Amino acid sequence: MKPRLRQAIEAAAEALADAGIDSARTDAELLAADLARVERGRLALLDPDDVFYDDYAALVHTRSRRIPLQHITGIAAFGPVTLHVGPGVFIPRPETEALLEWALAQELPATPLIVDLCTGSGALAVALATHHPRARVIGVDDDPRALRYAAVNTEPTAVELVAADVTATVLLAEIDGTVDLVVANPPYIPDGVELEPEVAQHDPHHALFGGPDGMALIGPIAAHAARWLRPGGLLAVEHDDTTSAQTLATVAATGAFGDVTAHTDLTGRPRFVTARRRPHERQTP
Repeated sequence: MKPRLRQAIEAAAEALADAGIDSARTDAELLAADLARVERGRLALLDPDDVFYDDYAALVHTRSRRIPLQHITGIAAFGPVTLHVGPGVFIPRPETEALLEWALAQELPATPLIVDLCTGSGALAVALATHHPRARVIGVDDDPRALRYAAVNTEPTAVELVAADVTATVLLAEIDGTVDLVVANPPYIPDGVELEPEVAQHDPHHALFGGPDGMALIGPIAAHAARWLRPGGLLAVEHDDTTSAQTLATVAATGAFGDVTAHTDLTGRPRFVTARRRPHERQTP
């Protein structure tokens, strides 16, 4: 890396660290790479002009005010896909990639039906549609701002977006008993929890908080999945790291699922629960 660029990145990393940003060095390099429109690994090949350094200083100042990196660059990496994000939509987190990895490892039919509840930017829906190009994937959210980002992100895919409230008693009744996989990353942070400035000030609260215990949407999600899934169909729902036991109990309480299992994320914290739909009970005449 050219000495001037190296010095600029080191100074930026120091400034970001002083602002309380844990990923200071990484963010300093990603800002430089985004500005230069190159991959981070190619920074060593750059020899920028003076205009670059002026613009870079401005970006670093913006990030030092705890504006999310993804709002500055306009993109967020999630597993194998890159998403357009910005003010008004939840930024997908690395923790959710553990749920995605689990979902991608499951054996599904050649043309599966997949539902992504609380789709937000469309992160899980797009990643699953990319992995299963013959799938029918439905993404559901009730926030018009989030759905605008999701529309952009799902445009290259066949994902169908539905504007609906996940807490509705009746939702997508036409797919009852036919779905192969339901995934959900709902708002699950208990009300009142203190968050980093990037989250508290810039992620929509509607996408973060799930009631006093963070469980407000997990019950309705489990109920929808119990109706939608075919026998043997799969559910994966993310939860707060304090509510794994409650999520296990909520899913089990439907009576519709077996193999109800808790999973941890990449940091080892309890993060999501999976389950398999039991055979549907026969109706007595």
